[in-house]
Formats: sequence, structure tokens, C-alpha cells
Amino acid sequence: MLKPLSDRVVLKMVEAEETTKSGIILAGAAKEKPSVAEVIAVGPGGIVDGKEVVMNVKKGDKVITSKYSGTEVKIDGEELVIVKIADILAIVE
Repeated sequence: MLKPLSDRVVLKMVEAEETTKSGIILAGAAKEKPSVAEVIAVGPGGIVDGKEVVMNVKKGDKVITSKYSGTEVKIDGEELVIVKIADILAIVE
């Protein structure tokens, strides 16, 4: 398992829905890389670049991230993304 440092968060991307709420099936070309992810691990935060960073997400949260942000890694066959806390735009409730 990964243990993120500083202001980093480890995420697992959530699969895109293939059918809309109204029942429309999306063609392969219409799908984009999903930006919703589940938080797998959270770094400690603290002082980063001279500023205090508070980690306001926790393991298990569903979040929306900036598109194309982070570093993709593959651990034990599982694809994960490591992002800075600033790349997380919202928590999905």
C-alpha cells in the first residue's frame, strides 16, 4: 500500500457510468476519463512551501479532481493516482 507524503492524496478512479439517469446508453466515443475518485490514503499535511496545509479529506471519501491531474501508478495490479490536495475540487456527498 502507498503512504502519501506531505500534501498528497492517493486516489482510485471510479468507473464511468455507461447509462445516463434518463436511460440513454453512452457510445464509447462519448465517454471521457472520469474525474470522480475514491480516497485510498491521505498524507499528513503540515507546512508545505511555507504555508500550512490542512487535509480535509479522509479515506473512503468520493471526490472530484481536476482533469488530467496527478501521477498514475500501478501497485499490485491496481491503478491509482497520486494528487496534491489542491487538485481535489470537491467531496461528493
